[in-house]
Amino acid sequence: MFSKTFKAVATAALVASSAIAAQAADYTIRATANSNENDEDYDGLVVFKNFVESASNGAIEVELFIGTQLCSKGAECLQGVADGTIDVYISTSGGASGIFPYVQVLDLPYLMANDRIAETVLAGDFTRKMREMALADSGDSIRLMTIGNTGGWRNFANTKRRVASPSDMEGLKIRTVVADLPQELVRALGASPTPIPWPELFTSFQTGVVEGSKNGITDIMGMKFPDAGLQYVTLDGHAYMGALWWMNNQKFLSMPEDMRRVVVDGFSALQQATFASPKRKSIKAYEDFVAGGGDLYVPTPAEKAAFKEAAAPVYDWFKGNIKGGDEIFDALTAAVAEAEADIEAGMASDLN
Repeated sequence: MFSKTFKAVATAALVASSAIAAQAADYTIRATANSNENDEDYDGLVVFKNFVESASNGAIEVELFIGTQLCSKGAECLQGVADGTIDVYISTSGGASGIFPYVQVLDLPYLMANDRIAETVLAGDFTRKMREMALADSGDSIRLMTIGNTGGWRNFANTKRRVASPSDMEGLKIRTVVADLPQELVRALGASPTPIPWPELFTSFQTGVVEGSKNGITDIMGMKFPDAGLQYVTLDGHAYMGALWWMNNQKFLSMPEDMRRVVVDGFSALQQATFASPKRKSIKAYEDFVAGGGDLYVPTPAEKAAFKEAAAPVYDWFKGNIKGGDEIFDALTAAVAEAEADIEAGMASDLN
């Protein structure tokens, strides 16, 4: 009897608490990522949800939609953000370049040398500049909240041979997305760009339709590309794999300032989580790649300088062919120079 009464009371209390929680949520943020629960994007969203709901004392509820429940492609998802059917969406630069072509500045090779520089740049005014441009181009409907990371750094990988210099790229068929900039980069290095949809890449390696790609190690191992013959990875780190986090601007501005502060702090926590996640996940990924017979090559400083010199024409192409290219290129290179100076000054102090 006591057991039944206790269960009834407990159930009633649970229902009541759920009702209170539901009533307490004055705002609901619907966030989506076209990935899975093993991805850095998901790690970031879990941190964002926990922070925002806790820091707002339940006034904001964050609903997560992982995969393609709400949308499946960049243009479609960003249209959903503009329409307000989606509140938060994460895209790669390639996924957003059809609407905001200048975001491809993140794909320009060899501009940011390491994680410390990239993280300093993306946490500063460069991201605010890109936000300003995106708001202007979307009629104040799509707001860039932050730029994190999704997969570490892009490196060249292939099925044929070790790549230690641009001449080793000659003739290789390299998979790219359907975007101009990565194709221009591959051409500048003497290889042949071959646009292939991501789901078809494994089979394309097996059949020789493509012989290489530009990916981070976690993607390479997560997709089991070594089983398809991808056995050579050159750690040239030519591009930081930026993750652009977009939000419906009207939804953001509809909140009172104290709640907007919570959301902004939540995106900062998300950014830090996505900065950290690839570092940890890449450790085992590299170990597994080498254990499986993979060839992992780190270019010397001179070799990396040769890659940068060979890729230099891509900078002029970007500034001359992309709307807003000059403006965003100058903003990025200025931010990089400032970050390098600050980090070097700090290093000098730390070493003495």
